[in-house]
Amino acid sequence: VQLQASGGGSVQAGGSLRLSCEASGFTFSDVAIGWYRQDPGKQRDWVATVTPGGTTNYADSVKGRFTISTDNAKNTVYLQMNRLKPEDTAVYYCNAVTSSLMTYWGKGTQVTVSS
Repeated sequence: VQLQASGGGSVQAGGSLRLSCEASGFTFSDVAIGWYRQDPGKQRDWVATVTPGGTTNYADSVKGRFTISTDNAKNTVYLQMNRLKPEDTAVYYCNAVTSSLMTYWGKGTQVTVSS
């Protein structure tokens, strides 16, 4: 099982980025996929989740600005991030939770938002 996050970069405040999380080793439509972020020295915070049934949930801090979506044919989950703020700066990670509650993490991708 592997998860590979990509798409991070540096943008100015108000800009947009789209992160991708490509998964292999399991059937994508059977797992819940989440995005988390972490600043150095701080805990990893939950950002958004999409369930196998397609239900999406967002942290209050990103609601209305970020959108999580899936492409099951490509085994990929996206996080579209709009109206980015400096406080969105972090390393972003995707994870997968299977129906048996096994949890997998991918390597992170850095997002830097400058004011």
